[in-house]
Amino acid sequence: MADLHKAIRAIHNNAVTINGDTKESIVALDSSGNNITINWTNVEAWTDPNEYQYKRAAEYPSIVDQLDDIYHNGIDGWKTTIKAVKDKHSKP
Repeated sequence: MADLHKAIRAIHNNAVTINGDTKESIVALDSSGNNITINWTNVEAWTDPNEYQYKRAAEYPSIVDQLDDIYHNGIDGWKTTIKAVKDKHSKP
């Protein structure tokens, strides 16, 4: 449920504490301990601006495989491998 927590923090920058694991149980509090009314429409529509980074990291070859790629195909071959992942998951 970390994504909901990240979305709430991104939209409600005054949220200091967020408790709960589901939409129905989440409570957000400000620095004074007051409940924050969560705008669920905005939270559900929010997209993580760093999502491309997570997707890239999951698809990059391991360091061992990258070094092997450099050894067998040179830097240009390695760059081609990495560029394919970067192009597939481009920055927004």
